[in-house]
Amino acid sequence: MWEKLYSKNGLAAKHIAKELLELEIGSKIPRVSDYSVKLSIGRGTVQIALGLLEELKAIRLEARGHLGTYLIDKDDQLLQEIAGISPLIGSMPLPYSRKYEGLATGLFEAFEGAGKKISLSYMRGGLNRLETVRTKRSDFAIVSKMTADNILLKYPNLKIFKRFGVESYVSSHKIFLANREDHTIYDGMRVGVDVESTDQTELTYSEFNGLSVEYVHINYMQLFDMLDSKKIDAAVWSSDDKRLMKAFPSIGFKVPRTIELSEDTSEAVIVIDGEREEEFIEKWGSVQLQDILDIQRQVEKGVKMPKY
Repeated sequence: MWEKLYSKNGLAAKHIAKELLELEIGSKIPRVSDYSVKLSIGRGTVQIALGLLEELKAIRLEARGHLGTYLIDKDDQLLQEIAGISPLIGSMPLPYSRKYEGLATGLFEAFEGAGKKISLSYMRGGLNRLETVRTKRSDFAIVSKMTADNILLKYPNLKIFKRFGVESYVSSHKIFLANREDHTIYDGMRVGVDVESTDQTELTYSEFNGLSVEYVHINYMQLFDMLDSKKIDAAVWSSDDKRLMKAFPSIGFKVPRTIELSEDTSEAVIVIDGEREEEFIEKWGSVQLQDILDIQRQVEKGVKMPKY
């Protein structure tokens, strides 16, 4: 049956499958003559193509005499496959917090609810994720607004497609201290910096600017162990990391510029290749940003299990 999709009738079925994706179940489908004119194919080819879609169980139609033919049921995922519409591929941060788990869950369930597929990969470092978009290995990347703003200066072909609002990426950043006796930052500290995390690096350099400190290059996955073993005295990180919050004292920022930067680091944005925006909009379809955020909050509150 699938081999038939490579025939003339199969190519027509692909075009019609794309058209039917836009129709709601229960709607009247266009007439055969309408498809014939719009797609520049014969009426007989249209009829065979519709029959092929029914044989593949992609659609179920019901003829109602002079009232026309109605779409009784459809399989959106199968229609997308027949139409050659591949699922969106996105790149996200490693899901170490409930907030990131919630964002991933929100994306999955919102797309599922819209009858669409999405595939997510998880990797450390916003710049690494943006590179997957730039090299076309991903359709989109989720990063902080600050990271996106910085990279857009270098690669103007990249574009922010959606903004999720403040505290959608992290609730806040804090300075974690290895010693419980410390209540502030001071000269002589060893400060952990993950240079692959633009947010953490920018916030750290801004807050510690003017102090005589030693910057220790680390992977943020090592933060807990480095603080626990006192190999570093302080590090900037997300307050959503409950393990760090329970184990170490933390303080807020004091430098005005850092406080200002931290608002942009708290907001999640979707970055795409601007040249592929039309294609992305088509794949995004009717997915609502608010649905994603509502699900994210439910996961954060523990009323919904993560699914990603």
